Amino acid sequence: PRSWSWQDAANASSTRFGCTNTSVQYTFLQQTTSSASNLVNKKLAAMPSTPLIIGLAATAHALVAPTTPHQRLAPTNAVADLLRDAKLDIPWLAEGEAPKENKVNTPDSAKRIFALPTAPKRVEESPERVEEVRARARTAAADAAALRGMLTGDADQTAWWRSPPPAGEGTERDLTTDEPLRVLVAGGGLAGLVTAAACHSKGMKVALFEQASSYAPYGGPIQIQSNALRAIQRINPQIYEDLVQAGTCTADRVSGLKIGYKRGNKLAGLYDKGDWLVRFDTLGPALEAELPPTVVVDRPVIQQIFVKHGFPADTVRI
Repeated sequence: PRSWSWQDAANASSTRFGCTNTSVQYTFLQQTTSSASNLVNKKLAAMPSTPLIIGLAATAHALVAPTTPHQRLAPTNAVADLLRDAKLDIPWLAEGEAPKENKVNTPDSAKRIFALPTAPKRVEESPERVEEVRARARTAAADAAALRGMLTGDADQTAWWRSPPPAGEGTERDLTTDEPLRVLVAGGGLAGLVTAAACHSKGMKVALFEQASSYAPYGGPIQIQSNALRAIQRINPQIYEDLVQAGTCTADRVSGLKIGYKRGNKLAGLYDKGDWLVRFDTLGPALEAELPPTVVVDRPVIQQIFVKHGFPADTVRI
């Protein structure tokens, strides 16, 4: 009610409102925030900062916290949303130091995982290692430019997909080892290459069509997560082995997202420029599930490996 004091709102935080409809709650919130703003502006000078924040938090909790588990929101988000919607100008909320743990690149929990005997060990960066990676990329680019393994010339004119399959009775035919299911894959990117390799591994006859004139190097390295590596291993063990050998392991460090500017407040959290918004390690879940660790491989190298080991020569038509 608009006649409530901040103390009334604080007392209500323990009981919540009986309203369970989110749209009704939001309408009620819109109706009350303007009055709340006027009240705050009048009371700010007279109220100590701590009781004011307690009142704000209590009001947010009482007004926007649903009563059903499916509708329940994070309390900190609810408070932050209320302050934003009410357009309350409380500068000191954004003042202060961000927690020091936001700046830690490798938490102790991750260090313990990285120290396990089964954890992969990164090859130290060196001029030799850099040249090895670059040489592999140059070789892959040269193979792509030479159309190595691609369907070209006379072979294109006599390709199997230019002739209809031997028909059986009606529109059906028997699938045999000599005449298996025929599959045409449109698009020779990474998804198309994996699809073609998977179909070939199941005994299907595959042709892959790519509109580009060659696999020209473009884009950056591709990170292949543990579950994707396991899928590739089941499709073709040789492809998996070559990818792991050619790749750089990135599972031995923390991944996540950093913020590029100072943001936040004392209720939702303070973050300085360069702080971690979220951190996670990909190694722990991989080891627990007995999956291979995440690696990064240059795109041309991935394409070269799939064309070489994924299916017979002349499968890809450029």
